[in-house]
Amino acid sequence: MKIYITGLPSGYDVEHLVRLFYPMAPLTLTPPAEDEDCVWASRDDTGLSVLVREKGASRRASAPLPQEDTPEFALASLTYDLLRSWTGLRPPWGKMTGVRPVRLIHDKRAAGWTEAQIDQWFLGRFDCSEEKYRMAKAIADLQEPILRRGSEPKAYSLYIGIPFCPSRCSYCSFVSCNLDRDRKLVQPYVDCLCRELEAIRTEADKAGLHLQSIYIGGGTPTSLSADQLRQLMGTVRDQFPLEGLAEYTVEAGRPDCTDAEKLAVIKEYGATRISINPQTFSDEVLARIGRRHSAQDILDCYAAARAAGHTDINMDLIAGLPGDTVEGFEHSLKTAIALDPENITVHTLTLKRASRIVMEDQEDNTYADVAAMLEKCSLLPAAGYRPYYLYRQKNTLQNLENVGWSKPGSEGYYNIYIMEEVQTILSAGAGGSTKLVDTAGHRMQRIFNFKYPNEYIQRFDEVLERKKGVSAFYDYDLGTETPGGD
Repeated sequence: MKIYITGLPSGYDVEHLVRLFYPMAPLTLTPPAEDEDCVWASRDDTGLSVLVREKGASRRASAPLPQEDTPEFALASLTYDLLRSWTGLRPPWGKMTGVRPVRLIHDKRAAGWTEAQIDQWFLGRFDCSEEKYRMAKAIADLQEPILRRGSEPKAYSLYIGIPFCPSRCSYCSFVSCNLDRDRKLVQPYVDCLCRELEAIRTEADKAGLHLQSIYIGGGTPTSLSADQLRQLMGTVRDQFPLEGLAEYTVEAGRPDCTDAEKLAVIKEYGATRISINPQTFSDEVLARIGRRHSAQDILDCYAAARAAGHTDINMDLIAGLPGDTVEGFEHSLKTAIALDPENITVHTLTLKRASRIVMEDQEDNTYADVAAMLEKCSLLPAAGYRPYYLYRQKNTLQNLENVGWSKPGSEGYYNIYIMEEVQTILSAGAGGSTKLVDTAGHRMQRIFNFKYPNEYIQRFDEVLERKKGVSAFYDYDLGTETPGGD
């Protein structure tokens, strides 16, 4: 199935709506042949039209040019209606292509809409299921007091990226270096990272910013040695005020490089929240996605974290991993619940183009009924968890979502802040994207670090120079977005 779009400056919404029904369908720039399966959407001076052709059969739909909506959304909506009728499928989020459903609710409330108006608009515009909308609205309700704190003038969070892992998971598309191959880069990287953190503190002070949360992510931060963790977290403690933070998170995601000493260092240097991410408790599925540890290793790591004094732990699971089953996912979910962590985040597998799953097009990959897997999340409210943040991604199996669940009072603040874009995020490390937000002036700007660790190290003086854009932004010198994201 090919996608062909004409007459629009951007066919983003149409393209991704087609992929709700035909995942990974390629976009073509040339008209498909008469016998090719395709979805052909077009806009011209006379109106909108869509053709679907599959296995020798075809159907068309047309509409006049919209009077109130944009041509882009109107053509996407026409495409959705045709493909829903053609396939008999109704995606759970309907015709929504955006990644932040909860943000839409916040925006309408801020604009003074009544709850009834929001309900009617959301359900009518997107053809979203009642179940998904109720979850999004409940999350919006829960987030409101957290967002009030996060949107205080000149509030910011700090993200620190560690782009190293002991092995690369098959579903991963993040910038991450194999530790065995690139170990020689780690110490120079940490040295540069500490210098960048010093520069960030200087710029934050010049701009009059105040810190609310810290997140050390990756990659896998615990791929650093214990001494390197001490160096990094010691720099954080020396440079930034840790008292009064909403939270300080360190991802200790993989038990094959997380030990008792590192867990003790993380606790000693001020982290208040950690992530231990099993993804699954099936040894077979772990091996299949490239993890070099067992389910028992996860259980042992969790016990060691509790022994080290960690009282706020998140655990990630992924629904839809190759080789997993609905029963297998339910077992993983029940195992995580039995451990009683403060947070459980349930992701839906996303087929990212830079991941090994997609690039190798592994024929033995089988994906179970992911919607049925997510239905098992009904176990979470009964165990005392409630959803607190939600986001969506392109090319996610069955167009489903990622949801963070937490016990009351243990919500992950950084996750909410970055997803709802209410505050500045100052980012350190390779691949870092600093997002400057001025809520009062309704302005936003990005500053990019170099993507790969070797380039980040070799061109580090440029990294420091770009960071001067932080204080310049708050002096209302907008400039332009800096290059270097590739």
